[in-house]
Amino acid sequence: MEEIVAEVLIKRLADWGVDTVFGLPGDGINGIMEGLRRHQDKVTFVLVHHEEAAAFMATAYAKATGRLGVCLATSGPGGIHLANGLYDAKLDHAPVLAITGMQETSVLGTAYQQEVHLERFFADVAEYNEMVVNPAQLPSLVDIAVRTAYSRRGVAHLTVPNDIQVAEAGKNPWPAVAPAIPPKTAPIYLTPAIRPHEHDPDAAVEVLNAGEKVAILAGIGARGAGELLEQVADALGAPIMKTLSGKMVLPDDSPYVTGGIGLLGTAASADLVDDVDTLLMVGTNFPYTKHLPAPGTVKVVQIELDPVRVGNRLPTDVPLIGDAKATLAALLPRLRRRTDRAHLEKYQREMADWRGRMAALESPDREPIAPQYLARTLDAVCADDAILTCDSGTIATWAARHWDIRGGREFYLSGNLASMAPGLPYAIAIQHAHPGREVVAFIGDGGFAMLMAEFHTAVWHRLPIRVVINNNSSLGQILWEQMVLGYPEHGVRYGEPQPDFAAWARAAGGHGVRVDKPGELADALREAFAVDGPALVDVAVDPNEPPMPGKVSYEQAKKFGLAFLHGQPHKAAIASTLFKDRVQQLRDS
Repeated sequence: MEEIVAEVLIKRLADWGVDTVFGLPGDGINGIMEGLRRHQDKVTFVLVHHEEAAAFMATAYAKATGRLGVCLATSGPGGIHLANGLYDAKLDHAPVLAITGMQETSVLGTAYQQEVHLERFFADVAEYNEMVVNPAQLPSLVDIAVRTAYSRRGVAHLTVPNDIQVAEAGKNPWPAVAPAIPPKTAPIYLTPAIRPHEHDPDAAVEVLNAGEKVAILAGIGARGAGELLEQVADALGAPIMKTLSGKMVLPDDSPYVTGGIGLLGTAASADLVDDVDTLLMVGTNFPYTKHLPAPGTVKVVQIELDPVRVGNRLPTDVPLIGDAKATLAALLPRLRRRTDRAHLEKYQREMADWRGRMAALESPDREPIAPQYLARTLDAVCADDAILTCDSGTIATWAARHWDIRGGREFYLSGNLASMAPGLPYAIAIQHAHPGREVVAFIGDGGFAMLMAEFHTAVWHRLPIRVVINNNSSLGQILWEQMVLGYPEHGVRYGEPQPDFAAWARAAGGHGVRVDKPGELADALREAFAVDGPALVDVAVDPNEPPMPGKVSYEQAKKFGLAFLHGQPHKAAIASTLFKDRVQQLRDS
């Protein structure tokens, strides 16, 4: 049997260390599927139910392993479905290769069925984006695509017409007229060691040593540098704030950590932002500038791998272009240890107060179940090396505040795209990559419903993920965002009959249970976590529990009140919940 072009593609992916492709077949990629079949000993094809999930899986695989994530979709609509997941990779800087089919070259330009020029469609999302039009282009285009995805930390896309997929490998069907031969490349990429210029750390140290009230803002770019961050914080007497994406950079119980920043953050971090004269930003491009110090009020030192991102959010006095770990190591021995610990100790006291306030909201006596209690109970059940995937929405608030990073725990979500629905496919991909780890998808009912068919993917691939649904029967984050603008909620609550997600889990072949009583929650979670296979726990939580900011501004409170005055339909239930929250906090203070 002669070797076809699709085999060259798959074999080259294997040369790059790719062992998994997430995707969905179609007649636009039958040749590539044949290549996968012929080389299934080298590359595993993970069949999914929707191409969007395949792209999310490739993104999560890349985030969790640092290796290339690969997804595959057919021509036309199949490729279009990849877009959301690929934008997740682009915005969170994950190396992903998307492979799509294309109609045969002889019919292109004739408005043939499913003729969508995906290389044009992906022009914005992809760092490298090519249609293969000659068998002789492979494997070189694969090498360039993979190297580009790694070096630019983003998406590469190759679309391969049907006839090219099944053509004889390596054969150039046309005479060459250019003074060149088909390129010969190698599957090699070396990660560059990026460090600041020799004297740049001196300028940064001068600013940091001169600061009286120093704080650190750490993002996901500081991953792997947690110990160094704590040592720098200790030297400077500086509290550390974390972005949501950077939650796993440091343990939540670190004596230097003041928790998250922004709407999902803590009161301690909100106060700290207004009480600093020097800010060290490490591996973050945090976009919500209203939650940063006012420009011109602080000196800023920023450690960033990409020089394009330096100074995007705040005017930067000293930019340090380099890897977070290497750059912090260069700074540390030059820093003068601050003997006055008053600034740090002030925010340690604030964090102790904040933790007490949050613990008061985690009451098992509240009914309906408080989402804070669900998140804390999940925190207690999870292993110290558990991996939590999360969706966007109120679920992210509960995870940020009530599920702690400790030990070897990891935390993943759609950071900059903030898409709904990735929590389940993320968990599947990460469980596939780390079969010995406990992987939990903590997601809302809205996000789960979008890609719920993928629970069956976990079942038949025998991936023992745990899915915990925070079910408030609504699009909760949108609900509160409407109200904080002064508008009564509209079009955000799902009516009766409610879907039975637990029944779906059982129908798909997994474990499924619904919980609506707080006294049953802990046992239901422990039982699900003991199951040999995928398990789902659908938890009915209080739909009227607002994800309040760490520090409520006058303007937010006024707009919230206006929503009530303008006819908020559930104002009595919301007011009752807020009253119970306050009583619980006062009782436990």
